[in-house]
Amino acid sequence: MLRFPYGDLRGAMKITVEQIGALIRATRKGSGYSEELALTSGTGLRFVVDLERGKETCEIGKALTILQTLGIKLTLVPPSAVGKGE
Repeated sequence: MLRFPYGDLRGAMKITVEQIGALIRATRKGSGYSEELALTSGTGLRFVVDLERGKETCEIGKALTILQTLGIKLTLVPPSAVGKGE
């Protein structure tokens, strides 16, 4: 399982859109999806391809739908919670 660093990110590596795309691609392939992912998530095949390639201008709403469809969990922590026991 691939986990990105979270919490106090000072000194941590920056997460790239390419890394997120690679995680989506690996998860999709591991779950047996191909073109079905676009149909199941209500997006287009071109969008899935662009997202997996790390296109920075992909729509966040559609990207979140893809993550949810694949069962990938995303955790967001506001800055005020960092370092306070989250």
